[in-house]
Amino acid sequence: MTIYFDNGATTFPKPEIVYREIEKTMRSSSNPGRSSHKMALESGRIIYRTRELLAQLFSINDPMNIVFTQNCTDSLNLGIKGVLKKGDHVVTTSMEHNSVIRPLKTLEERGIIELTIVEGDNRGMVSSLDIEKAIKPNTKMIITTHSSNVVGTLLPISEIGQIAREHNLIYMVDAAQSAGIYDIDVNKSNIDLLAFPGHKGLLGPQGIGGLYIKRGIELETQREGGTGSQSEILSQPLIMPDRYESGTLNTIGIAGLGAGVKFILEEGIDNIRKQGEKLTQYLIEGLSKIDKVIIYGPKDGERQAPVVSINIGEADPSEISFILDNNYDIACRSGLHCAPLAHKTIGTFNRGTIRFSMGYFNTIEEGDRVIQAIEEISKWVG
Repeated sequence: MTIYFDNGATTFPKPEIVYREIEKTMRSSSNPGRSSHKMALESGRIIYRTRELLAQLFSINDPMNIVFTQNCTDSLNLGIKGVLKKGDHVVTTSMEHNSVIRPLKTLEERGIIELTIVEGDNRGMVSSLDIEKAIKPNTKMIITTHSSNVVGTLLPISEIGQIAREHNLIYMVDAAQSAGIYDIDVNKSNIDLLAFPGHKGLLGPQGIGGLYIKRGIELETQREGGTGSQSEILSQPLIMPDRYESGTLNTIGIAGLGAGVKFILEEGIDNIRKQGEKLTQYLIEGLSKIDKVIIYGPKDGERQAPVVSINIGEADPSEISFILDNNYDIACRSGLHCAPLAHKTIGTFNRGTIRFSMGYFNTIEEGDRVIQAIEEISKWVG
């Protein structure tokens, strides 16, 4: 039985309710919003119920301000490219995933925006004061991750949100590694745009994500087409969320996402967070006792998401992850994790790291097996 410690890429397993809901919907769903028969209406109800559950989870006042997308990357592109115009300045950080950096660099290379990347320290910590110092007269947006996918470092999103509010800036948060694990209140944290995937901490399937758009923020559409609404007009409807949801929605994926969020709300997000903190701290303490092991990041289960990145001496991380998979049946991820700037920040760009990312269904016993495996491997490599 594989020990799965790659939940930062996608969570596994899913709650049983998610599998059941996906199968049920696949066997009975139709095209939502396109017809008036019972199957189509039920598909529409499934989608709206999921919007309501997400609104409850993120303390969003109006479920119709949640737009469904293909994934978190799609959400980030919609938010970034939908907001920014010629001459705008953007502030981001060196701890971002390429899903943030690449859209921003594309706009910068096209001469559309100016970009400032605020450096973190070698633990991946980013100062909100440094972010504020980077603001210019033409700054339009601050965009940050909530937690690093490389070392789990948690950024002070409420502090950054307050800075954005004081300077009348749009604040966008990439919640790819935090949604479903940490309490996120878009109002208290002054978040204007919140991008999230369905398949990670929210425990849904791949191929579905979402973007919260605060009322009053206008995004340029990145895709136009059929919405099932206002079909008599040739222009894209302006109503929410139809404006940004052209084409047939992934009803099956949305149903699975809704089931995942329902599971989170029933379990309690505090319980989920505490489980992650406990296992993260256990792994940090166990691995820190092994000669040759280098641990990156805050090294504190309460200051980082359930992600632990390591190296063993000078050994190649890809070789170690292969050994873990082939000899110990432990699934993890090695390399640069689609976040090269983050690796430059913590000093691991030349080779990357071995990343263990824990989920709600991992156990201390599995943590013991990971620690034992690393201890054994460290004796003959590095």
